[in-house]
Amino acid sequence: QVQLVESGGGLVQPGGSLRLSCAASRTIFNGYAMAWFRQAPGKQRELVADINQSGPTYYADSVKGRFTISRDNAKNTVYLQMNSLKPEDTAVYYCNGRQYGSGYTYSWGPGTPVTVSS
Repeated sequence: QVQLVESGGGLVQPGGSLRLSCAASRTIFNGYAMAWFRQAPGKQRELVADINQSGPTYYADSVKGRFTISRDNAKNTVYLQMNSLKPEDTAVYYCNGRQYGSGYTYSWGPGTPVTVSS
């Protein structure tokens, strides 16, 4: 069964940090790459960061220098360390995976909400 389960979100003050986790089924995790997306209210889902078996390959300009994507192959888990959080980072965060040459086409998990507010 292919599945994605995100966790670690919550309410944090501006400037704070959170670490998100994404537990993926082996089929997804052993594909070409994993990624984090986010969707803010009223906006389209956007790609935040991507990582393949060799390491990170993409960060959105808005998160460069603040967010770090990593993976633990032993746990089939991808992480997103988020530092120096801003109110504009408020969104529901999702993860997904892709095979080589394809898009992120697996069914979306429930996501984990992140709210940055004082």
